[in-house]
Amino acid sequence: MDWEKISTELSTDTPSKIILLVMDGLGGLPHNGKTALEAALTPHLDNLAAKSACGLSEPVFMGITPGSGPAHLSLFGYDPLKHTLGRGILEALGLGVEVGKNDMVARGNFATHKENMITDRRAGRIPTSENVQLCEKINAFLESREEPRIKVYPGKEHRFVVKFSGENLCDALSDADPQKENKPRAYSQPLDDEAQKTAQVVNSFLDDLTDFLKDSTPANTALLRGFSKHPSLPSMQDLYKLRPVALANYPMYKGLAKLIGMAIVDAGPEIEDLFDALDDIYSDYNFFYIHVKKPDAAGEDGNYDAKKAAIEETDTYIPRLMGKNSDVLVVTSDHSTPSSLKSHSWHPNPFMLHGPTAMPDAVARFSERTCSQGYLGRFQAIYAMPLMLAHAGKLKKYGA
Repeated sequence: MDWEKISTELSTDTPSKIILLVMDGLGGLPHNGKTALEAALTPHLDNLAAKSACGLSEPVFMGITPGSGPAHLSLFGYDPLKHTLGRGILEALGLGVEVGKNDMVARGNFATHKENMITDRRAGRIPTSENVQLCEKINAFLESREEPRIKVYPGKEHRFVVKFSGENLCDALSDADPQKENKPRAYSQPLDDEAQKTAQVVNSFLDDLTDFLKDSTPANTALLRGFSKHPSLPSMQDLYKLRPVALANYPMYKGLAKLIGMAIVDAGPEIEDLFDALDDIYSDYNFFYIHVKKPDAAGEDGNYDAKKAAIEETDTYIPRLMGKNSDVLVVTSDHSTPSSLKSHSWHPNPFMLHGPTAMPDAVARFSERTCSQGYLGRFQAIYAMPLMLAHAGKLKKYGA
């Protein structure tokens, strides 16, 4: 069944409110017998789980490790196999970069290499202020280049966006990123014949940039992934008749939210800032996407204790969400990021849905293993949106 097609027929505009809290990278694998979520002290999440319907969600399919883009698209009810998004467009839109029809963008990481081997894919997570300075110097260096024009835009820490502007650019390119450390620098490969010249442009830029940064420490090269031009997706307003808003700290998640029609609210860098911003705008919208990045960042760094601490910090704000008395409150993740793997993984996400029509089950603690015993079972994440809409009274009956 094509959910996007029937959603426009079944969705109805109501004043009921939905809150979706996404604790990025929440799921993990045991360390000394417990995952970070199991080891964390989470009295408020556990209390909510005891009053909710729980389960496990699969971002795409069993065994498939998702990127953040497809994982979030699933949560928002978009088929991630039908809508393929490059990370670049999400990052670019989140930073406020204008992307026209002749533009191609990519997500960049400043990185460290030694003797052509990538030793740190994130250049030690350099401070954002250093990133800004580097981008200013690089743009001055790029001023003399002819078409396509190239410009870089600083993001948080080691992240940036690069925009190529010119005729006949093609985004059918592989990532210029080895994905793992202690591997050689990777070059972008064309995925079809039309992308041959664009691949040459990208790889020439990377070589020139690496030469330009040769005396810089620790950011002496760059990695690029998610090459993309501007896609077209139906908005959440059109599909679900919602007034949606996103509260997120990081540009990529703002970019994805903007792409599907969410309003964007600027919040400070801390978890508390997200919940403060929610207080300010709660009367203006009826779907609230709140994104907490810290568990994922700690997982990618392989820092089990930091991931546990990020989960515990988020737990302290759950009473503020409960105090909103929303019609539906969902807490879950987009994907798992086990600290032992230092990367996204294919493991399912703990999921709980709270609301007057959600049947509480026997789950008394919010964790990967306990949620596997919940009422909702194990399901594909694309069903999360129809579940939220149904429990909020926003779906009409299907058929006679």
